[in-house]
Amino acid sequence: MSGPGPSGFSVPIQVIPFAGGSAWLVEDHSLPIVSISWSWAGGASLDPAGEEGAIAQAASLLTEGAGGLDSNAFADAVRDQAINLGFGAGRDQFEGSLRALTDALPDAVRLASLAMTRPRFEASAVERVRARALAAERRALETPRGQANRSFWAAAFPGHPAGRPTSGTAASLASLTVPQMQAALARQMRRDGLLVAVSGAIRPEALTALLAELFSGLPAGRPPAAPALPGFTRFGQQVVPVTAPQSTAMFGQEGLATTDPDWEAAQVMLRVLGGGGFSSRLMQAVREERGLAYGISAGLDLMFHRGTLIGAVSSENARMAETLAVTRAEWRRMAEAGPTEEELADAVAYLTGALPLQFVDSRRIADGLLTLRQNDRAPEWLAGRPARLAALKRDQLAAVAGRLLRADDLSVVIAGQPAGL
Repeated sequence: MSGPGPSGFSVPIQVIPFAGGSAWLVEDHSLPIVSISWSWAGGASLDPAGEEGAIAQAASLLTEGAGGLDSNAFADAVRDQAINLGFGAGRDQFEGSLRALTDALPDAVRLASLAMTRPRFEASAVERVRARALAAERRALETPRGQANRSFWAAAFPGHPAGRPTSGTAASLASLTVPQMQAALARQMRRDGLLVAVSGAIRPEALTALLAELFSGLPAGRPPAAPALPGFTRFGQQVVPVTAPQSTAMFGQEGLATTDPDWEAAQVMLRVLGGGGFSSRLMQAVREERGLAYGISAGLDLMFHRGTLIGAVSSENARMAETLAVTRAEWRRMAEAGPTEEELADAVAYLTGALPLQFVDSRRIADGLLTLRQNDRAPEWLAGRPARLAALKRDQLAAVAGRLLRADDLSVVIAGQPAGL
């Protein structure tokens, strides 16, 4: 159970065992609402080559009719009781969530279980969801940002699912069959390997019974293991031609594991460098001092229990070369000296003060707890975070900056028509 940290922030976490594992519960009876979030490892990383987007499409179809309820009847059943129910696939996770008033909770659980065990895959729904995904794919690749994003991950992790688009490609989406989507769900949604987080007006004993009902209809066993994430592949600088008045650059390099002892020092250092909005060094140097871009950011992108260091910026074609030169200079300056004492204090104050805002309602609490579980945190990790942040020293941040930031090794994809590049 989490206790209060030095900031007075406290999230009382109870660990509730059930047949598929355990759930983290934050019990709160101030409002008659319960939120449940759950996940399995896997997600798009389990899609076979040529079937990219299978699990993402299947996730979208789970609420498009189930059991004896067609798509319209299922939507009516959810809407009539103000139930929020959804599923989604990320690069390395498959997630489900529901939120309901306590009076509607039995029906919410019944509908969620029905969706997971007896989805209908009606032809009209399959084609509607496919058309929506194809349209989104086309829109993404019409922009420099979409092209840069696609090319960056493919170059950083060639031959690994992390380098493929989670939602699929136009070719894979067009050819996906219902049996392939059903096979994707059969691989993913199992009775074991579950991570569950719950918040709201429910007692532990009632939660145990509810989770048994929610998941007992799933097949036994665990999803297959996802392929291990290889190291970041340095690829230098690439230009992807896109006809547009602006170019978008994505830049990055190897990050660090979520279990790394320097994790929190790295988070604070990166907030100073590129994650602090207008106060970050990159924003000050690129936008405020030179007017090169509207915004620029950098931080850790989490997947497969690792954070990949990545940033992005858009600028006029004629000024992209200067924008990247300034970015590399700030990257190098942080690596050589780290942040100042004032920057450290400001970043720690912000992160400590912002922590409670991530846990202000049942949905955010459930989602936040699930993220902690996905990153292999213990229940005590949350309560200890303010103290760990407060204990950080400037030389620790300077050391982790020198370890992580290598301006000469920064890998960059620029999509657009950048002059001089």
